[in-house]
Amino acid sequence: MKSLRFNAYHKPIFKLSLLSIMLIQAQYAVANEPNTQTAVMPTIKIEAMSELDPIKSYIDYDQASVTRNGLKKKDIPQTIDTIDVQKYKIYGANDLSVMLQGTPGVSTSYDMRGDGINLRGFNADTGDIYRDGIRESGQVRRSTANIERIEILKGPSSVLYGRSSGGGVINMVSKFANFDSKSSVGIYTGSYDNYGTTVDLNQVVTDNLALRLTGEYGESDSFRSGIENKIEMLSPSFTYKNDEGLTWTMQYTYDKLHRVPDRGPSFSALPLGTSIKTGFAQEGDYVNDVLQIARSDLNYEFAPNWNFHWAVSYREAEQNFDHFYLGGLCTTENTVIANAGSCKGHVGEISQIYYWQQTNNKTTSNTFDIRGEFDTGALKHNVLVGADWTYEQREPLLANQNKNGSAIYGYVNPLTGDRTSSRGTGDLSIRTHNYNQNEAYGLFVQDLISFNDYFKIMLGGRYDYFQSETTNRLKTSDALDYHRSIDGESFSPNVGFIWQPIASQSFYASYSKSFAPFGGRVGVNVVSANTDVDAFDAKPQYNEQYEVGVKSDWLDNRLNTQLSVYDIRKNNIRYQPDSVNRPEEWVVGGQHQSKGIEFSFIGRALDNLFVRGGYGYMDTEVTKDNKPQNVGKELNNTPRHTGNLFVRYLPTDKIYGEVGATYVGDAKIYPNGNLDRDPTNFDGFTRLDAAIGYSADPWNVTIAVNNLTNKEYWRSESMPGTPRNFLVRLNYQF
Repeated sequence: MKSLRFNAYHKPIFKLSLLSIMLIQAQYAVANEPNTQTAVMPTIKIEAMSELDPIKSYIDYDQASVTRNGLKKKDIPQTIDTIDVQKYKIYGANDLSVMLQGTPGVSTSYDMRGDGINLRGFNADTGDIYRDGIRESGQVRRSTANIERIEILKGPSSVLYGRSSGGGVINMVSKFANFDSKSSVGIYTGSYDNYGTTVDLNQVVTDNLALRLTGEYGESDSFRSGIENKIEMLSPSFTYKNDEGLTWTMQYTYDKLHRVPDRGPSFSALPLGTSIKTGFAQEGDYVNDVLQIARSDLNYEFAPNWNFHWAVSYREAEQNFDHFYLGGLCTTENTVIANAGSCKGHVGEISQIYYWQQTNNKTTSNTFDIRGEFDTGALKHNVLVGADWTYEQREPLLANQNKNGSAIYGYVNPLTGDRTSSRGTGDLSIRTHNYNQNEAYGLFVQDLISFNDYFKIMLGGRYDYFQSETTNRLKTSDALDYHRSIDGESFSPNVGFIWQPIASQSFYASYSKSFAPFGGRVGVNVVSANTDVDAFDAKPQYNEQYEVGVKSDWLDNRLNTQLSVYDIRKNNIRYQPDSVNRPEEWVVGGQHQSKGIEFSFIGRALDNLFVRGGYGYMDTEVTKDNKPQNVGKELNNTPRHTGNLFVRYLPTDKIYGEVGATYVGDAKIYPNGNLDRDPTNFDGFTRLDAAIGYSADPWNVTIAVNNLTNKEYWRSESMPGTPRNFLVRLNYQF
């Protein structure tokens, strides 16, 4: 049985700190009062709770699968956040970037192609997003209806996962067949013609076999004109277990997302009077994401406290699109907008960029590990030993011109909404057709050494070998730039010290390192066959982090808190001096630093009042650069302050009300993330959300309102926040 844990989010520093102290004091004040609550928080096995339970999203997990070692979070010398997806599904959120808004140390943006997530100042989209411990390679959107929870292991984590941008790892834990979960079917409807249905059928066939089927179908328009989405997802699974310690899960997921994309220009390019409801898609624009995953997950307890784990996964992701996007405002007829059409005759209009793409990403992953316990004299060891092998293939085809070489142009008047384009129906001229192969091998070991009940040390190390090959299929085999192959190796250590003077308090200090071969380009946007690879032959880009913190349980585990201070430095950074005119040229140089403080809590503030929240302060800057004028600059899209706070009140065990605030502070936004350019000041925002719910077995209904005050704001450089909207969900559970 796992004990309850708790978490909550708020906004400015002083207010959050004051509130946190008040909450803790309130806990002590009521600790010894007679318990007259209606909604009691007993010791509970969280995995057995219904996701519709009113208190589930305010309960944390003792363990996190992202750590791979089966240890309690308090024995991990790094910050770990766990976010229950259902908490955000009641508001209609599907994208990870929306769910993670306001999470301490996390900054998000709108990215039409990927997730748009930074962890502690560094981009996670390039290889730090996982599903069930398997890397989600390939830029693609997905449904989250079959995701149970989101785990974030913050800071460099290459010992466990290999290549990384260094800010942390995001792991999505799937819903799969088990012997505890209930079944449910549901419908939802809301603003902007948003409607859909979900199914989650978990069936225990025998004492040894369980089956599960999760699925979703939904359609929605947008507050932005001409924008729409359609999602289809189906995920069957089975789990077999026996009395000999064997548990085997097989799962297949089909996930398709069709979109008329919403990828307008930067807000800085729009003239005064432009409505945030103006969409910029042209007729015929589309993005199709198709994701298929097949995985096998085997666990075998072959001896007391010894476990063998073997996971195999095949993942295929396709992202095909044909659309106009971004661009700039034609202020005069002589205005020049990079990669866009002429402004002659189009003054006052947005001249858009055009691209067509077909991309197929295939990833085969094979990982196994053995974990167990043993003693050497007075020392107790919790050891993890494992190996990974990953093979990735990526084949993008890109075009932005007609077959005859003529350019394709699109224009939108941001004030009237009028638009024109020169896109026809004929063949296009393929400008890029690369075939990329990446292979990586990793061996790792990690040991938690307990000297006694109070003092522990965690030691870990990993060796990686990686190879990347690129073939330019637009060239002949005798061309100098037809084929390139580059390889390398890296060692990643970590060490942590844990002091637990009493069972409820765990103090820690840690050092960890991560690496990113070839400037982090492998597996996402690897070196093209015509690239000068000298820069990529240099020492891998790597991050180093120092972190200290404390993880605490209060009042018999009714309140749990995390407090951490960190310093991350990114070295050997690759960048393109002129990505537009000289995309083949890369150089090595520079160091980026991110340091900050994070605090989070989750639990019961009063007898029937539940809270979860957190606050993060992050200070980022360029500390070294080949260009002296860049030193001291703030990193792209890294707000100093982030936080959120959600409060849920249960007057009875069937009815609840919730109100939440999400805060994102001011930030600097650089065009295309290029620090050589002048930044745009991005104003932060505070958004209020609220919901009420009624849960009486077998029915559950929620009514949620996003952006309660109808605040007008921008959630990223090119995407405004959604105005006030509502969502109603009705579920039947059995």
